[in-house]
Amino acid sequence: MRGMRWLASVSVIFLLSLAAGAAAAMAQPAADARVDAVFARWTTTTPGCAVGVGADGRTVLTRGYGMAELEHDVPNEGGTIFEAGSVTKQFTAAAVLLLARDGKLSLDDPVRQHIPEVPDFGVPLTVRHMLTHTSGLRDWGNLAAIAGWPRGTRVHTHAHVLDIVSRQRALNFTPGSRYSYSNSGYNLAAILVARLSGLSFAEFTRTRLFEPLGMTHTSWRDDFTRVVKGRAQAYARAGEGPYTLDMPFENVHGNGGLLTTVGDLLIWNENFVTPRVGDRAFVDELQRTVPFTSGTMQTYALGLRLGVYKGVREVHHSGATGGYRAFLTRFPDQHVSVAVLCNAADADAAALAHAVADLYLGDRLNPAAPRDRQPAEMRGPVADMPTDAAYAPSAADLAAFAGTYRSDEAETTLVIEVRDGALVAWRRPDTVIPLRPHAADRFDAGPLGIVTFHRREGRVESLGVTQDRVWDLRFTRAAAR
Repeated sequence: MRGMRWLASVSVIFLLSLAAGAAAAMAQPAADARVDAVFARWTTTTPGCAVGVGADGRTVLTRGYGMAELEHDVPNEGGTIFEAGSVTKQFTAAAVLLLARDGKLSLDDPVRQHIPEVPDFGVPLTVRHMLTHTSGLRDWGNLAAIAGWPRGTRVHTHAHVLDIVSRQRALNFTPGSRYSYSNSGYNLAAILVARLSGLSFAEFTRTRLFEPLGMTHTSWRDDFTRVVKGRAQAYARAGEGPYTLDMPFENVHGNGGLLTTVGDLLIWNENFVTPRVGDRAFVDELQRTVPFTSGTMQTYALGLRLGVYKGVREVHHSGATGGYRAFLTRFPDQHVSVAVLCNAADADAAALAHAVADLYLGDRLNPAAPRDRQPAEMRGPVADMPTDAAYAPSAADLAAFAGTYRSDEAETTLVIEVRDGALVAWRRPDTVIPLRPHAADRFDAGPLGIVTFHRREGRVESLGVTQDRVWDLRFTRAAAR
């Protein structure tokens, strides 16, 4: 009798297991269908995205939407290769950390110990500062844009990065005291890896990161002319106009430039759970944040952002280069990962990834939970420049600003003129930038940034250009002839 009761119990458990399995099998297609709805705007007439989802150590979904190449009607698939933008930075940080474990460097080494081309700014500037965006190094891409050569307008290389950085005479702030996102630090990190390892950065990461993990579709855009089989072309458009190519024609990498698939990114995320490259201490160090000199803790670790999404912990990073958009996120407590890679500049990869995460996390989320708050040290300087609507400079006021201003750090000249009763900045060969009053002696120069005129004994002697990644870049006024 007792045996029959045991058999009956086993039968019930077996039937319940079958029912649970059937329910899970039904739930997965339902989730897939809802994922399709998230990406419904990407069709056979548009570029689009690929998405990958990992749960409990398994890849549960990879799928493509829209077209990888519009000219030849090639669709995006789950295995399509995209460029991951700044999602790349965590791989560069991992490469540096591997060298630290090899005894080749310390994260607290002065940068100049390994890259003497970096100027001596008179304050300690370490490798860790570069990887956490607390170095104060101005972003080389912004400096190039101020000079009239935005990224995408010439083939920038690491030689250009070193040249631009070597000309700087000031930092945005004292290292460790503030945060300013800087690609310069990550390009220097890639250069550092090559110098200390004796291998190209691409070769070092291939042999130490990608191959050991089985990331067989991942490489670097270290030569933009290289043919990459299975790569999606990147596109952008103005408003509702037609899509046009928007490819990153540059050879700088380490800050970005990772060519990869959603499947390979899921493999990488799983290494944080079950390390195959490095160990627990290695992946913990990648995710460790350090305080600012004020004692306030920042939320950027080594190439990774730490935060909270709808009440659950999240480790993530976004990316954008040319017309590529990317977002890789991981919810460690739920063991869920989502990777989204897109080849359309108007794709919001972060929003798409979170919409997919909502489907797989379900009731484990709390939409009413408070949003992340960034510490004041992570706020850019533009936010601290309030507008004074009452500022209305007279014709004489405007004339006092007119003159020629030169920056050796940016290797460019701005000619400030009064045209038709308004102030403009002229830059060779034919760029004219309107300067709109912002506050006393301060003007909004649109993409150039905020221009502040500095006086000495009442006379304007210089101007400073401020952006979120370049703070008060000084241009000295030439003496009147």
